[in-house]
Amino acid sequence: MEPRVSIIMGSTSDLGVMEAAAKILDEFEIPFEINALSAHRTPDAVELFAKGAKARGIEVIIAAAGMAAHLPGVIAAMTTLPVIGVPINASLNGLDSLLAIVQMPPGIPVATVAVNGAQNAGILAVQMMALGDASLAAKLDTFKETLKTKIVKANSDLAEIKFRYKTN
Repeated sequence: MEPRVSIIMGSTSDLGVMEAAAKILDEFEIPFEINALSAHRTPDAVELFAKGAKARGIEVIIAAAGMAAHLPGVIAAMTTLPVIGVPINASLNGLDSLLAIVQMPPGIPVATVAVNGAQNAGILAVQMMALGDASLAAKLDTFKETLKTKIVKANSDLAEIKFRYKTN
């Protein structure tokens, strides 16, 4: 089994957040890899990874970083693959990471999700891949329908909760 998605994080301390992306890829039966690479501490390894990812069959890269969050942008600068950035709440409530990832220069796009938004990064990767994969697109349709069903059930459950002044 060869990976189609690569989850990269600046440090293994980000794994608790990035597991949400891994769970989504598992749910959709998409082979993936997880590695820690640092734009600052292992720049040569980041370059080798980014420049070789496409040849290895990687289709989407999910890159997480906190604080001086350069990893997603550095990877995006060295590949034509889509890169999804996940800002990590390492300091300043993750605002520093969010701004570092979302403010890429022209020509170096990084799709950016919410702070600690690894689940949405996984879903976005699936959506990108589903454009060329009918089977994956069908699974995605089912997934989205399940989200709707959960909310309908939640409203039904809320209707059963009783308060003296509750009107619905």
